[in-house]
Amino acid sequence: MNLNASPSSAADAPLVRRLDLRRAATGHPLTHAELKAVMPRPEQDIAGATEAVEGIIRRVRAEGFTALADLAQQFDGVVQQTTLVPAVELRRAAEQLDPEIRAALEESIRRARIFARAQRPEDTVVDYGDGASVTQRWEPVRRVGLYVPGGLAVYPSSVVMNAVPAQAAGVGSLALASPPQREFGGLPHPTILAAAYLLGIQEVHAIGGAQAIAAFAHGIDPTGEAAEIEPVDVVTGPGNVYVATAKRLVKGLVGIDAEAGPTEIAILADDSADPDFVAADMISQAEHDPNAAAVLITASAALADRVQEALRWQTLRTKHSDRVRTALTGEQSAVILVDDLAEGIRVADVYAAEHLEILTEEARSVAARITSAGAVFVGPYSPVSLGDYAAGSNHVLPTSGTAAYASGLNVATFLKAIQVIEYGRAGLGQVAEHVEVLARAEDLPAHGDAVAIRRRAEAR
Repeated sequence: MNLNASPSSAADAPLVRRLDLRRAATGHPLTHAELKAVMPRPEQDIAGATEAVEGIIRRVRAEGFTALADLAQQFDGVVQQTTLVPAVELRRAAEQLDPEIRAALEESIRRARIFARAQRPEDTVVDYGDGASVTQRWEPVRRVGLYVPGGLAVYPSSVVMNAVPAQAAGVGSLALASPPQREFGGLPHPTILAAAYLLGIQEVHAIGGAQAIAAFAHGIDPTGEAAEIEPVDVVTGPGNVYVATAKRLVKGLVGIDAEAGPTEIAILADDSADPDFVAADMISQAEHDPNAAAVLITASAALADRVQEALRWQTLRTKHSDRVRTALTGEQSAVILVDDLAEGIRVADVYAAEHLEILTEEARSVAARITSAGAVFVGPYSPVSLGDYAAGSNHVLPTSGTAAYASGLNVATFLKAIQVIEYGRAGLGQVAEHVEVLARAEDLPAHGDAVAIRRRAEAR
């Protein structure tokens, strides 16, 4: 079946390709598997990235700071004696920060902290009687490494989004890494440093890419002027394919939040949606990265046409026009036509967007029917960019369809649940026979003996 409509001429070709999933085009209702197979996704050279990142991790593990310094010179064009950013530079960055930016960051921090504090789960105690209880208590991980990328943009908001839930969880030791910048004397971007200072993060390292993830996972011994980097228990933060690959390769040695890919937005819309709003929101995510995905899901061909026109003129006027155009014309972006709203909801759940906007009538009730998305933005005045900065929610979210089973960064990312079992003599007596029966059923008699020996001791 040919799902992609062909434009009549180059002059009227839409900016974003059309994917027609209406029954008239497909010939039959698509199954879940068929829908997954046709969803627009970016192409990434995972194999090539894996080989390169494996080499970086081996070098960092074996050579420590020597490898970090060599990679900083190779990739970032800076010469390092240490990765640690002096405290005076953090303070200076905050003092020199534009007052408007500082006020915006402080408000972002305030709202994020309110939401994060509300997420902290309560301990649970179940009493079975006769002195038998099971408790689940939550403990923060010991130490966390937070990564904030550089590249095409500056992301102080990612400092906020990574640090606030870790702090709310009660993590005692936080370290932040961000790429060294040649134009700032080998330090990370000053706005990143200022954000760290406002959040009270004292340990900041000028390290970029996969080598930052490797340093956090394996630790770095102090040599000469180079500071020690103590290994962490959890690594979080967004990044490019090399950062995502590094996180995948160290997973198991440390915990990770997710293997984040390029950012993505999906918009589920009907005729009530403002096409200018839709276009603006698609462009807002497309400007992140040439591989960013922008997807419109609608049953309205008329709306799709109006959005395409709005995209044409808005793209011409936006600052990063070339980057946006590359993202919008890529295979990862599409206007998906469906038969009705119910099918649109099904497609949205299969796509499992990092960011999903609901721009329909009765948007709140439609949003309640969504089961797979990193974050859902409801109605015309809840754009994704609000969540990127100041909604109070977290913008580190699952991508590439992983929202079908994964969650965005939250306080629980930095917590571990410990179960505590406490049974007295009477409590054990209530279930001892069941334990012994199940142990025999599994041919693990010593399991049963561990209970039986206690019963015999009681009888003596």
